[in-house]
Parts: sequence; structure tokens; C-alpha cells
Amino acid sequence: MMSTTKPRRKKPATTAIVAISALMAGITAAESAFAQQVAPGNRRASAAQGPIVNRVVVEGNKKVEKALLEEQLQARARAPYNQAAVDADVQRILEVYRRSGRGLAQVTPRLVDLPNGTVDVVYTINEGDKTGVKEIRFVGNGQVSSSRLRGLMQTTETNLLSFLKSSDVYDPDRLSTDLDLIRRYYLKNGYADYRLVSSDVAFDPNGGGYVITITVDEGEQYRFGSVNVDPRIAGVDPGAVRRDISTSEGSVYNAEAVERSVQALTSNVGRQGNPFAQVRPVGTRDPSTRTVNLTYVVEEGPRIYIERINVRGNSRTRDYVIRREFELGEGDAYNQVLVDRAERRLNNLGYFKRVRISNEPGSSADRVVVNVDVEDQSTGSFAISGGYSTADGFIGEVSVTETNFLGRGQFVRLAGQLGQRAYGVDFSFTEPYFLGYRMSAGIDLFSKFSDQTRYSRYENRMTGGTLRLGLPMTEEFTITARYSLYQQTLDIPNDTDQPYNDCSIPIPGYTVTNADGTPNRQFCEGNGEASLAIKESQGDTITSLVGLTYNYNTLDNIREPRNGFYAELKTDVAGLGGDSHYFRVTGDARYYRELFEDVVGIARIQGGHIMGFGDNGAEFAQGGDLRIIDHFFMGPSLVRGFAPNGIGPRDISSLDSRANAIGGTTYFGGTLEVQFPIWGLPRELGLKGAVFADAGTLYGYDGPTTFDVNGNNFIDGYSGTCTRNASATTTQECIEVLDSKKIRSAVGASILWSSPLGPIRFDYAFALSKEEGVIRDGVRVGADRTQAFRFTGGTRF
Repeated sequence: MMSTTKPRRKKPATTAIVAISALMAGITAAESAFAQQVAPGNRRASAAQGPIVNRVVVEGNKKVEKALLEEQLQARARAPYNQAAVDADVQRILEVYRRSGRGLAQVTPRLVDLPNGTVDVVYTINEGDKTGVKEIRFVGNGQVSSSRLRGLMQTTETNLLSFLKSSDVYDPDRLSTDLDLIRRYYLKNGYADYRLVSSDVAFDPNGGGYVITITVDEGEQYRFGSVNVDPRIAGVDPGAVRRDISTSEGSVYNAEAVERSVQALTSNVGRQGNPFAQVRPVGTRDPSTRTVNLTYVVEEGPRIYIERINVRGNSRTRDYVIRREFELGEGDAYNQVLVDRAERRLNNLGYFKRVRISNEPGSSADRVVVNVDVEDQSTGSFAISGGYSTADGFIGEVSVTETNFLGRGQFVRLAGQLGQRAYGVDFSFTEPYFLGYRMSAGIDLFSKFSDQTRYSRYENRMTGGTLRLGLPMTEEFTITARYSLYQQTLDIPNDTDQPYNDCSIPIPGYTVTNADGTPNRQFCEGNGEASLAIKESQGDTITSLVGLTYNYNTLDNIREPRNGFYAELKTDVAGLGGDSHYFRVTGDARYYRELFEDVVGIARIQGGHIMGFGDNGAEFAQGGDLRIIDHFFMGPSLVRGFAPNGIGPRDISSLDSRANAIGGTTYFGGTLEVQFPIWGLPRELGLKGAVFADAGTLYGYDGPTTFDVNGNNFIDGYSGTCTRNASATTTQECIEVLDSKKIRSAVGASILWSSPLGPIRFDYAFALSKEEGVIRDGVRVGADRTQAFRFTGGTRF
């Protein structure tokens, strides 16, 4: 029997799979054939690009960090070798060294072949010696000297102190800032037509440095002619806003004063309900009289609102720290003057390398977006400083400072001092925007020890703190409220090295005594003895004090002022608890004016008065309302040529002719000084000379004069006038005070050095008038103490 089988029909899915497989096989074969055809061409292209780079190496660098150099490289590992990229890397590395002050650096690239067909790219660096700015030349400056213009610049020339500074390194960004400083100087000093013609920088390989040539066109110096206000907005009174104008007829044209006036006028008119008001200064030059007639036009600006403020680039500083410098926000009327002010404030903070504010159109025609681009910079510092003064001897300080703490804009400082005759520690914290308002709040904590035995036979430690709240009323005027609570501990050394209390507490085996066992006054006073007024103040005294400080400042430069006025007035009341009770007021005012180029005249007046009230804690003392430690003690800070505590009332009841200053309640004094460059010396050395004349006085002792030392409720030997107990059979219980109102005066000369190590000053003064004292038992007592030479200085590194 034969069986038959029907052929099986293929399923559609199977048929599709077979078709797809055949198609894929065909594509694979085609790709293989194509690859064989193009492979030789590919190999030729790869060979043309060069071998693959295994790694990129920088060697020979010591003065510049490797990470900084590697950021500049275009050559990369695992990429084809490219000669053009290597050549560009060489130029980038050289540029980094030029900015670091090493223009003679050399970079040699080389290839190291490896067995696997790859290569290493090696940049060998010969750093060479430091090359700085050899010379800064000015062309076209007929009115302002080259030395003055160089003094305005942050860039300096190479000199003997170059090993201590980096400002002599050529930096294009710094030079750009310098050119702007020069421009602002000319516009501030009347040269309204000033323009920068060119600035050329050339490297001199033979001289080993850069030569910078700056060509300027100064123009003529102008003064202000008429100054008027043209209000074109209803309701704005020209007379009411004129007080905001900083420019005056006849004064030298000053672009900064015009700028301040525009800001003040804009703010004033805006507060009067004109948010879109803008102030436009219109100046008309009169070449025949060299004057600029100025009109401040107050008009309605375009009705544009701020849609959004974008803050970008701040990796550390909080957004609100930046936004609070604006006097306007989202939804407010746009005002270019206030935006410019915010940009200046942000730059002045010191938190950023750069600040740039730009605008872009908003979502509608009456909207604008404000973009604030910043770049954070380091704001912390660790400093070691040291110095010497004739008052405190050698002293050193270690401090840690952060001006933008945690990116919040807060100031924090911790410092410790250690010296021959003084040491201590202090901490300071300041919040510049307290409770979100433009007022600063801060706290200061301190503990300081000072040895006054050279002048007043005692040692003093002060420990406490101060709370501060500062409110800026205008750009120049600030009021600061203070509360201080501190404890002073006064101690009189009494040992064989410093036997300053052995008339009261004999030192066994040292103090010579009388037959009755009492100290021999000739002996104990002869080796130095503290005044009874000082002895009465031994121990702890707590002072609780509130005060106000009024500060007015128009100086053109805080560190080295040439023009402007600075005044400070302090009022204090002690007595809200504590042991001291007094009213005190002190003042200090200084006026600076440039008499000739680089010659600055300074006039200064200062004064103070303190008045006690209530109970100052003198349980067994009589005669005055103040503790001795609350009095003023004056010396070279009032009249140079005198020692610390060298002038003022003195206790003349003992034979200690060297000390026993007991302070006064009233002082005043004045100073005239002229500072000038020392001709013939390079300006970059920072040396200046000065001549001065000082005059002043301190008087009005208001402390106790009688003391019940013997504890018998009777002042032995006192009958209205303290007379010296020549027999020395009993302990003296009163003091005689020489309280002279004589004006002390002195003249002298100084050398000032703004060195890279810090400001240093040498003063030599000759006293013209002084208190000569009186003769007691053949010894002159009560005379002022002079000190012809005074040196102060310090360093930070």
C-alpha cells in the first residue's frame, strides 16, 4: 500500500522572516565590499592626522600651578596629534607666564614615541626670571605730571621692592582699570575735554620688561559757571531741590560731583511721587572763560517697568546680598541712575572680580529685564602682622578675616595680639543690612592687657564688649548708636623689680623701714611709688555706657587723602548700672587740601570733656566725682614730642619724678602739617616727608584728693591743704595735684613710608613749651615728660 503526502504550505510569517534574512545578508555583503573599497583611503586620512596622543605632560613649572597651565591646553589624550593645536598651546602657556610677570619664559614642545604607535606630548618650560613693567611713559600731559599719573595707577614700575609686590606685573585687565582711573581723575579736576589717545604696551627683551606708553589729550581746565535747575515736571520746586546739588559756581569742574548731584536729585524727586522722573545734566562750555554752565533738567522719563532682575554667576554670594544693593525691584519704575548706583555699590563691596549690569527687552514694550552678571572672588584672609612703637614696644598680631561670611555679606574678624607691654584678643562681627534695612549692626568682644608702669605705675586689663547700630543718613553722614559693657582691673605691681606700692605694703627684706616699722618714705618713694589716687582705684570697675557717634566724611581717598574733610563727634553716658557715672563728649576734625602737586596740607583740631555725676564708688575717698581710670590721659596723640601720659595733671606729693600722671577732664589741641614727596627718590618707594606743629593742653583733675588710708575716719595731717609729711612718721593720706592749663607746643619733622610691609612713620619733635613742675626736697616733680623720637609701624605678610 502506497501512502502519499501533500506538500506543506509555508506560513506567511515564515516567508517574511526568510525574505528579511536574505535582505540583511545582502546588505552585509554590500557593506563589506564598500568597506574594502574605502579602507585604503581611511588609512591614508588617519596617517595624515598623525598618531594618537597617549597623554599630555607639562614639566619644569615651579612658579605657576600645573592645573592652571593644563586648563589652557587644546591637545588632549586619546585624540589625533595636531601640530596647530600644540603651537597654540605654546602661545597660551607663554601668555599665562607673561601675566605672571615672566615674559622671558620659554616653552619647548616635544613628542615621545611609544611602542604601541601612540605618542606623549611634553611641554618643557624654562620659566626664566621675573619680568615686570620696566617703565610707564606718558605723552601729552602738560598740566598733570607723569609722577602724579603713575601714582593713580595700580600698575607700578619695577624697583628694589619688586620682590615684595606683584603690582609691577603687566596685566591687561589691571591696565584697563588704570586708564579709567586716569580718566576719572582728569574729569574730576576740571578737564572736561580729556580723552585717551592711545595706550601701547611693548616688551623690551633687552631691558627685561614691558614699556607702557600712554598718550593723552588733556584739553583745558574748566570751572563751573552758572548752576541751575530746570524742572519740567509739575510740582517740583527748584529751590527745594537745590540743596541736593554738590556743584557750585566758580569751583573747578568735577564730573563726580555732577554724578552725585544727579543721584541726589533723582532720589529726592522720586520720593515726591515722581517714579519715572529722570535728571539730565546739560553742560554748555564757554572756551573764552573756560567755564561750563550747567543745568540739571528734571523731566518725565519713559514709563518702563522692571519685569525681572536676573542674578547670574554668583556661585558663593547669596542672591539677596546682591539684590539688596538695588533701590528698586521687580514691578518698580525703571531708573537708569539708580541702576548705575547699584552697580557701583556692588563693585565697592569687594566680593566680586567683576560686576556687569545689562538690560534686555521684556515681555512687552513697557517692560525691561535687568541682568546682573557677577564673578565671585576670595574674600577671606589670614594675616600675620608685626610692628614696633615707642609706647607698646614690639607687638605681633595674628588675625583671620572674612568680609563675606558664608556668602551672606557679613564681616567677621578674630585677632590675637602679643607684645612686650600689651597683649589681648578681640572678635568683631558686622551685619551690614540689619533686619533688611540699610543699617549696620555689629558686636565687638575684647580682652586687652596694657602695662602702664613706665608712665603711671599700674597695669590695666579691660574685658568686655560693644553693640553697634549704624544708620547712614547720606553718602557722607552716618550716625552710630553704641552700648558698651566692660570691666577694668587695675593692679599695682609690688615686688623687688617693680616696687610701686611698698610705701603702703612693705616688701619683706627689701623695703627700708623706720624705727617704728613704717616704710621709710625717702626710700619707698625714691624707687617709684604709685599715687594714692591710683591706689584708691585698684581692683575691678564695671562701666555700662551708651553713646552716639556722628561721622562725616568727604575724603577723596581713605588711605592717602589729598582733599576732603573728616569729622567725628562722640557723646557717651555711663551710669546705666556699673560703677562709673559720667557724661563725656569728644571730637576730632581733619581737613586735607592739596597745596601744590603732591604737597598736602592738613589742619586738625580735637578736644574732649568729661563730667562726673552721682556716686562713683569712692567709699573712703573725698574731693572729686570721677575715678582716675575715667579721666583723659594724653601724650603724643595730642602733642607730639611728649611721652604717653606725658602731659596733664600730676600728683606731686611724692618724690616719684617719672610718673604719677592722674589724668584730666578737659583737653583740646590743634595740628598743622604739610606732607610732601622726598624729591630725588622714586615715587614707587612710597617715601614722603612731613613737617608739623602741634599745640594743646589737658587739665581739670576731678578725682579724690584725700584718703582715709589709716582707717581712723580722719585725714591725718590734712587741714584744707595737703602738705608733705617730711618726718614720714605717718602714712600720707592726701595728694597735692599740679593741674596746669599751660599750652604745650612742639614742632618737628617726619618720614612716612607706605611700604609693602605696611604704613611706617618716624616722628622727631622738639617741645617748645611745657610744664616744668616744682622742686620738692631737691627733686623736681610734676614736670611733663617729653619724648623726642616716636616710631610706629607694622607689617602684614
